[in-house]
Order: sequence, then structure tokens, then C-alpha cells
Amino acid sequence: MKVSILLENGMFFEAKGFGANKTEVGEIVFNTSMTGYQEIITDPSYAGQFVVFTMPEIGNVGVNADDMESKKAWLKGVIVREYIDEFSNFRGEKSLGEFLKEQNILGICDIDTRYLTKVLRKEGAMMMIASTEIHDKKELEKILKSSPRIEEIDYIKEVSTKEPFIHSYGAWDEINFKYKEKNTDKKIAVYDFGVKRNILNELTEAGMECLVLPASTPVEDVIEMYKKGEIGGVFLSNGPGDPLILKEVHKKIQKLLEEKIPMFGICLGHQLLSIAHGYPTFKLRFGHHGGNHPVKNKLGRKPVVEITAQNHNYNVPEKIEEIAEVTHKNLFDGTIEGVKYKNEPVFSVQHHPEASPGPHDSKYIFKEFYKIVR
Repeated sequence: MKVSILLENGMFFEAKGFGANKTEVGEIVFNTSMTGYQEIITDPSYAGQFVVFTMPEIGNVGVNADDMESKKAWLKGVIVREYIDEFSNFRGEKSLGEFLKEQNILGICDIDTRYLTKVLRKEGAMMMIASTEIHDKKELEKILKSSPRIEEIDYIKEVSTKEPFIHSYGAWDEINFKYKEKNTDKKIAVYDFGVKRNILNELTEAGMECLVLPASTPVEDVIEMYKKGEIGGVFLSNGPGDPLILKEVHKKIQKLLEEKIPMFGICLGHQLLSIAHGYPTFKLRFGHHGGNHPVKNKLGRKPVVEITAQNHNYNVPEKIEEIAEVTHKNLFDGTIEGVKYKNEPVFSVQHHPEASPGPHDSKYIFKEFYKIVR
């Protein structure tokens, strides 16, 4: 299929499609990971976005049920240089194109992704429209200008679980090719803002049974569970969009802080904790998206430099040091990657210690939360 693409800055491109037949508007970002396109595509944190892969060939290992990070794909579209339809992997169950059609997601190929990445690196993440149905630039421009921006949309309502559930297994067993049975002795509540499955796996692997709750769950219910001893802490998950618009969530976290409940946040959860403490986040030019970001560990652990997986457009401010110890810093741009709040059983990280697939340098962080909960 022919695909027409219009960026917010006026750039117009034509490419080919290998996914759904539709028209979509979203924010365009680039991801520098060399592997793991399925995990990226099914990460709820990408809701509302088009992802440009800097890895030139995508699709070569197919798609399988075990590598899903959530029940479906949430992003707007996938943009690649060369799409490989004939996959070659003993775990592959279907092609990426087949999967995207099933999920009703745009797949875009035969476009210069190096050039697109350079544009985004220079001008920053921006809105775009892509269509297999509309090819008139003026019509596309009209739709793009009349569509809401990603920072105006609450995607949490879309990606969060609708009913509470207990997560029932641990980390992936790389020898037996299956998920481990859970072996837990503590229970925590997980506020689901778009939680990745492998985060739940690693929390469980560290010894914590996860009660996953909808983002709409009243905070009073969570506080009551803690006071009754039913849970030992709260995890604030990753998720999509601008954290500043989630006003009700800010209030919930502030109430949890008042009760001195142990808390751990990753990515969006990290940002929400900062906002709840009175330190608003800011947007990075093009964000951090990839599996190769060096982060300095300031906890005195070895290795001192961890290679991390990242996926975020927003960051906490330097002023957070007024109330928190900075535990991790990004070595690419010096932005804050982790904090431990003073006189509180609360800490958070911006990067993704579950890193599936990717580096495992930061997995110890889940054990650190288990120690606090225990």
C-alpha cells in the first residue's frame, strides 16, 4: 500500500505500508534499540506515538505470544527502513505485518529512517499524520491541525486494566523457555498506568506478589489495604503521555505519601512522584528511547555505569535535589535517572530496570524495593 506522511513541520513523504489500512495522527519519536521490536510495539507507554526504528531491518524474527509486554499493541504506527516479511526464528509464530494488521496498527516501510531520525534529533519530537487512504497534502494538513496533541490526551484511561488481578508468574527462564512459577512472601499493590508485563515479572521474581489495580482505584482502598497489613507497599508503573495532565493521580500519590507507605516508581511513576512532591516535570527535545543508554550509579554499587533501556519524553527537574538524593544520572545529557526521597520509604527510577529485551545491569533495583517492603 502507498502511505502518505505529513510531519508537523510541513515535511511530506511517501512510503509503503505493511500493516493496517487507515489514517492515524500521533507523536513521532525514534528508538535506537537493536533488538526487541515486539516488546517496544506492545509497550503501553508508546500509546499515541509513531515509533521510528533506527535499526534498518525490522521483522526478521517475527512475533510470538511470549514476548508480548501487554495484551495488545497501543502505539499509532511503526516506521522502518526495510520490513522483512519472511521471518527466521524458531520462536516466531507469525510475521510482524500479519500481527500489525490483526492489531489494526499502521506499518510503514521504504522510507529513509536515518533522515527522519536526524530531523527529530534537530527539531524534537512532533505530531504527524500517516494515511493509506488520503494522499492530498492539504487534506492531511487540515486533519493534523484539528487533532488534539498528545499532551492533551489522557491515554491512561485506555491502557490501564479495567479489573484488579493478581500477576501469576515470575521472570523468563532462558534455559527452559517459559516463565517461572511465582515464589513470593510479600504482597504489593500496583497502580497500573500502562504497566509492562516484564516489570510485573521482575517484581514477582524479587519476592513480591503483585495485585494490579486500575488507575481509577480509589486511593482510600489502597491505604486501607496497607493499614490492614494486606500489602506492604505500592508500585507506580510506567505509562504513556504527559504526567502533568494526570491531576487526579497527583492527588492520590500525595495521600499515599502522607501515610508514609513504601513506594517505588518506574518511568511515568518516577515522574508522578516528583510532581506529587511539588516538582513539575519538563519535556525533553526528543526524549530517550532505546536499549543502550549509559547511566551513572551514584549508590556506590558496581558497575558504576549501567547500560539501560529507556522510553520517556519527560524528565524530573534538577531542583528535586532539595528533597531527594539523586541516585542515578544519564551520561548522555546529565538528566536525572533516579532519586531516593529524604526521610521517606520512597524511591524511583526513570530508566527501565526490567529491560526486556536488553541489558540486565539494573535488575537489582527490584530487590531494593523488596527490602523496603519486607
